[in-house]
Amino acid sequence: MATLFVNACLRGDESRTLELCREYLKGISDVQEVNLAQLRPQPFYGDEVKRRADLEAQGQFDDPIFDLSKQFAAADDIVIGAPYWDLSFPAALKAYIEHVSVCDITFHYTEQSQCKGLCKASCLTYITTCGGSVAGANLGYEYLCGIARMFGIPKTRFVAAENLDVVGIDVKAQMDKACAAIAKLKA
Repeated sequence: MATLFVNACLRGDESRTLELCREYLKGISDVQEVNLAQLRPQPFYGDEVKRRADLEAQGQFDDPIFDLSKQFAAADDIVIGAPYWDLSFPAALKAYIEHVSVCDITFHYTEQSQCKGLCKASCLTYITTCGGSVAGANLGYEYLCGIARMFGIPKTRFVAAENLDVVGIDVKAQMDKACAAIAKLKA
């Protein structure tokens, strides 16, 4: 698999973040999309945590509970599109990360008690839009940088169209600015 697009643009075609993601994905022929609005990943609770841990301990990774994790680990490139919500991103993306974060699929622990990533991706690109500015509070991207390190993904990148809800702002100019940043990433 080449590029995995994790679509956390929960407003669908009305999403300006999705518009930017589509700009980024233009010209990439092998894209597999996980649409979180359709998937609706749920956080794990006690019984699911136990079931997954038991399957992990038994090495039964053929269970469908691990499909998202295996897909994530196999991707050559990962693009995550999510709007900037509450200093981070929608909860559906956190629930998705919870599903892909599986010991012995996306990471494992060495005999020296070190966490070592097992993901194939060379880069994780995070694309967002926000009503204001993310400066000083880009907690969603910081979290994804930590996850990328844990999973062994060596490079992270970030693009945002900011201040889109500021009164009097030229929204098209802000989106164009983000598209120009995307073009630089793709060059």
